[in-house]
Amino acid sequence: MEKYVVAIQAFLAAGGAWISAKLGILKPVLAILMIMMVLDYVTGMLAAKEEALEHPDDPGYGWSSRKGAQGIIKKVGYLCIIAVAMVVDYIILHVATAMGIAVSAKAFFALLVAVWYILNELLSIIENAGRMGAQVPEWLCKYIAVLKETIDHTADIDKTEGE
Repeated sequence: MEKYVVAIQAFLAAGGAWISAKLGILKPVLAILMIMMVLDYVTGMLAAKEEALEHPDDPGYGWSSRKGAQGIIKKVGYLCIIAVAMVVDYIILHVATAMGIAVSAKAFFALLVAVWYILNELLSIIENAGRMGAQVPEWLCKYIAVLKETIDHTADIDKTEGE
């Protein structure tokens, strides 16, 4: 039995190393995104609990397994969109290579989408902290929103230039 456990661990380690090597620059960005997703979920639960303490007679406040499940489903959706962007990057890279076009970036769309989701998570964490009663620097919210809008604006410019 112990041999099987060691074999499974070795297989998972090799698979993890292979995926890590293939992700390149996406690896730390996806790691940050995962951490921010967990932090957003935890701060959302804490904010809901704080609101329940402030409104003890209102059942509309507090933890809700339905809201929690919806949050998890939404975050899985984020990961699916990033996976789609990774496939687009892969196709572009391989088509360009087949056509003899040198492409230096192995990840563009996936990186852009992942960073956009990180900014989205950061805004949500700040919102949750405010709901918990923490003072939130307004300039921080604005700065993150500007970064997110810059990514959106860049994508819009790229779309209109292709028309």
